[in-house]
Amino acid sequence: MTPLDIVKQYYAYFNQQNWQGMLSLVHPEVRHEPNQGEARIGLDKFREFLQLMDESYEETLTEQVFFTASDESPRIATEFVVNGIYKKGEEGFPEACNQPYVLPAAAFLEVRDGKISRVTTYYNLPLWIKLVS
Repeated sequence: MTPLDIVKQYYAYFNQQNWQGMLSLVHPEVRHEPNQGEARIGLDKFREFLQLMDESYEETLTEQVFFTASDESPRIATEFVVNGIYKKGEEGFPEACNQPYVLPAAAFLEVRDGKISRVTTYYNLPLWIKLVS
């Protein structure tokens, strides 16, 4: 599979809520750079993040577009719309009561050794807070 194929499959797994499938495409030394906060390094930290996301949010990505210099380029960017439900509150965020939200977002990924080695995600956090408040 090309790096682009790997990233597309990763997001297909995301929309299927197939966390094991996602993890199978992630490099053991993955660097996950969230919109806010410190980077998470390693598969265990990424697995913990996915578990928290599964408990707190139900999300599907639509209108996804991928950008890359070529199918073989190790760096891929993607733009999408997050269609979500806020199920369980997190510290420092509004209380959760299954509020729906629709939010534009983007991510930058890098593939190394046939696995996703970096995921950097961006979205408008103040807009998300407004949507769920």
